[in-house]
Amino acid sequence: MSAAAKSRSKRRPLSAKKIAEAALKHIDAEGLSAFSFRTLAHILGCEAMSIYHYYPSKAHLFDAMVDACVKEMHMPPESEPWIACMRHVCNEYRAMALRHPGFFPFMAVHRMNTPTALGFLNRVMAIFDATGLDAEVRARHFRAIGYYITGAALDETSGYANGPSAAEPVPGHVQAKEFPAITAIGPWFRKAHHKKTFEAGLETLLAKIAEDAARQSLLPSFAREKGELANRSAG
Repeated sequence: MSAAAKSRSKRRPLSAKKIAEAALKHIDAEGLSAFSFRTLAHILGCEAMSIYHYYPSKAHLFDAMVDACVKEMHMPPESEPWIACMRHVCNEYRAMALRHPGFFPFMAVHRMNTPTALGFLNRVMAIFDATGLDAEVRARHFRAIGYYITGAALDETSGYANGPSAAEPVPGHVQAKEFPAITAIGPWFRKAHHKKTFEAGLETLLAKIAEDAARQSLLPSFAREKGELANRSAG
């Protein structure tokens, strides 16, 4: 038996799950730009055409990776108050993004329209439904939360700290002298403070949702009382 034949005989059988897991691991380590079916095939020890048997296109494979990331996020018990559920989901999303820094930039702009992703979004919307807010207000808060957690996750995985820098950055001692306001808050930009900063911003948004929900819950009684007063005045 040839060396190539022996190598093939030792390979573990392929599966859709195994391929997606390998692709996700590779992208998280090397970035989206390093991905190709040829590279993935080399990692798996197979021919590129073998991957096409499971995934007819790159788009199909990337959908599978999106679904894999979605499945990592655990939903809270339905018995929990809506605000606790919302807080839980947002932290799950951030944790998922941090586990997949290479793949997350793709996921951040994916339309989340696979059956798995839509099921997840539908469960998230059920949490917003529990606030009692009307559809328009729920939609606006849903989008605002989405903007925040996606932007925060992008910043932590591939954004400001890892982004392009000036060709000739201002030296630290000059920054301290000429830009003291920026320098003063610099220590709290460090990675050790990311989680606390994320939670602070999230609580601000949740407080606004709670405020709107409380205000809307008072509207029916307010309108009834106003009507009663009008009737008394007319009488």
